[in-house]
Amino acid sequence: MSLRIGDDAPNFTADTTEGEIDFHSWLGDSWGVFMSHPADFTPVCTTEIGRVANLKDEFQSRNAKALVISVGTKEGLTPLESHKAWIKDVNETQNATVDFPIVEDPDKKIADSYGMIHPNASDTLTVRSVFIIGPDKKVKLIISYPASTGRNFFEILRVLDSLQLTSNYQVATPADWQNGQDCIVVPAIATADIPSKFPKGHTVVKEYLRTTPQPNL
Repeated sequence: MSLRIGDDAPNFTADTTEGEIDFHSWLGDSWGVFMSHPADFTPVCTTEIGRVANLKDEFQSRNAKALVISVGTKEGLTPLESHKAWIKDVNETQNATVDFPIVEDPDKKIADSYGMIHPNASDTLTVRSVFIIGPDKKVKLIISYPASTGRNFFEILRVLDSLQLTSNYQVATPADWQNGQDCIVVPAIATADIPSKFPKGHTVVKEYLRTTPQPNL
């Protein structure tokens, strides 16, 4: 299965390091950042999980919950034992406190439902993907990274800011946009109607490119 932006995020019930969850119920009215990792005790992923833990306040301020899945576990341990042992390493090496769930997926059903296994990379292990899922349980963003490149979590936070802004206002965000900067008025709004919708003012760069100060600040 190959998920696309706008698709319903597959629901699942699974055991995790924080107990059993029903994904959609656990997400509730929050945004979700669902990340896949090829295996426990991998170096780049260890730094990533630590980074997410250390950005806890940033995610909480955006009403976003983090969730991790890893299908490659340490030999001799059950998946949950492996995940919990890995968390100890993450906390130790990254000066972190991981308190978000790592999902058990021994038969890879969850990974398959999200299209996390790419045969060109591995027939058995998940690639390093990020899914941002809205409170409506629809997929809003998909990014996949190669094994050698760590994820940029400031970019993920930036996208969350953009998604949350553009879900409530008729604006888009330009290249390299950061929270607090001007936005683009969507083409569906006639220029004559902009003042009533965006009273902070606007600039017409071209008839198709109109900007306005960020409306929710």
